[in-house]
Amino acid sequence: MSVPMSAKESVFHFPSGGWFWIDTHAQRERDALTAELKASLAREDALLREKSNLLQRQDMLAQEFEHRLVNSLQIIVSLLSLQSRAAGPEAAGQLMVAANRVASLGRVHRGLHLLDHQESVEFKQYLENLCEDLSGLLFQGEAAPTIGVEGAKTEIPTVFAIPLGFIVNELITNSAKYAKSNITVRLETTPTFGHSLSVLDDGPGLPAGFDPSASKGLGMKIIGSLLKQIDGELKITSGENGHGARFAVTFRSPVLETNRI
Repeated sequence: MSVPMSAKESVFHFPSGGWFWIDTHAQRERDALTAELKASLAREDALLREKSNLLQRQDMLAQEFEHRLVNSLQIIVSLLSLQSRAAGPEAAGQLMVAANRVASLGRVHRGLHLLDHQESVEFKQYLENLCEDLSGLLFQGEAAPTIGVEGAKTEIPTVFAIPLGFIVNELITNSAKYAKSNITVRLETTPTFGHSLSVLDDGPGLPAGFDPSASKGLGMKIIGSLLKQIDGELKITSGENGHGARFAVTFRSPVLETNRI
């Protein structure tokens, strides 16, 4: 019996006399696709290695930039402090205020530098470390006011912790300057309102009709800019029992883990 066979087919005979045919064109297509797939996978692997190397170089540059920034801030603090010694009383006071602000900025950066390569941070512990640094800077003596931290252990994304660290720094510095009293930093989380980060003091409070958006102070402008980064809102009210002031920042972010203590 004759076997029909096209140019795309080949006949193979078994020793026993049987036969079968295969489509050699389809086989060549499969071989070509397999080779193309292997080549594509090799190119993708090379691109992934190149991307990994690029990310490593970027991380190294970012770390180097951070180190240089902190070192530069320390130099600026030293220069401002030296300059204040040669200035008159009023100018010296202003220079020391600037030096303290730059120093606190450097401490916040150092604290944030510990969060490198971390997607989240245990925020209460971070706040405690930050407040300890600020307390040593702003208050001295046995009878000096204190800065306490209250709330839950809460994991939040690092991208929120960075601007919040600067906001707390500004609010505590402001309270220490005007209230001259104990300061409490309170972190609260509710399913309805999200996160609330408050700075409370026992000072004389704020003037009636105080509008933070109309403030010309640099601190409030810095806070306003940072709030935009986290889509947050600042509310200013009287403190507990009507005494002092309460600065509350509300914001929403994924709650990774919360343990009330």
